[in-house]
This record gives sequence, C-alpha cells and structure tokens, in this order.
Amino acid sequence: AEPLSQEIDLDIDIQSAFAADLMSDVLALARPGTLMITGLTNIQIVRTASMVDMPAVVFVRGKKPPRETIELADKLCIPFIMTSKTMFETCGLLYQAGIKPIRCDNR
Repeated sequence: AEPLSQEIDLDIDIQSAFAADLMSDVLALARPGTLMITGLTNIQIVRTASMVDMPAVVFVRGKKPPRETIELADKLCIPFIMTSKTMFETCGLLYQAGIKPIRCDNR
C-alpha cells in the first residue's frame, strides 16, 4: 500500500471497513469510523467520506485519484491510501488483520 496523502496518522483506530463503488451504499450502510475501500477516484469519494466521518479511504487496483481530489482530502484530513491489490484481496487482508465488516442486517 502507498500513502497518497501528505500526512497520515498511523495511530488511527480502524475497527471496521466497508467496500463499495456505489456511494449511495456507503451513505446508507457505513457508520462513522468505518474505513472505505473503493475503486472510484472522483471527488464524491471525499464528500462521502466526510459526510459519514470515515477515518481513511483505500483505493484498490492501483487507482489513483486526480490531484484535486487528493488536495480536498488533505484539506479535510481524510487520508488516502492506494494498493495494487483487488478489492477482494484488500478486504481479505484487512479481515485477517482483525478489521470487522459492518453489519447490514437492518435493511
């Protein structure tokens, strides 16, 4: 994984993660403090992460957001991380590391 943000707080406490490319799913299901895993790179990622109070965003498949998206994330203190791994691999590695999925039972 490669940090894309200027400053990343390595002491962020991540308890759960949510992987999606539909921001409507993120808005409907994610909870504050949830790590976002996505393949989307547009500016809506930052706005969604900010609205849900997500501590960081991981971009999969080597996708890098445009400069203006990274700059807005830096301004809002939302760290961006990029990995060349697929979304499936990324989720599996995080799960093995003890990161829990969010519960979607309330739908």
